[in-house]
Amino acid sequence: MKIRKNDTVMVISGNDKGKTGKVLKVFPKKSKIIIEGINLRKRHTKASQKNPQGGIIEKEAPINASNVMILDPKTNETTRIGSKIILDDKTGKKKIVRVSKVSGEMIP
Repeated sequence: MKIRKNDTVMVISGNDKGKTGKVLKVFPKKSKIIIEGINLRKRHTKASQKNPQGGIIEKEAPINASNVMILDPKTNETTRIGSKIILDDKTGKKKIVRVSKVSGEMIP
């Protein structure tokens, strides 16, 4: 999976289509991700020591990784991701980096 934690992504299908957010958690085996403020679900909770009031809590639910695209750091538009092998200056070793297909910019 090419999406990582802290990437800025845009939802391209589903109820939240067009919304953008930051990736909070990634589940590569299930191919799902959790995005900040996207796919919110209401959960009814009982009062406990941790939450003495109880009530209804809104929480982000996982979304399939195929339903999102990464935003290009340069143009701020959706882009596909490629990979490129570069030589690390400090260690002299080869390193694989993610590259935007639209602008050719490296994705940190």
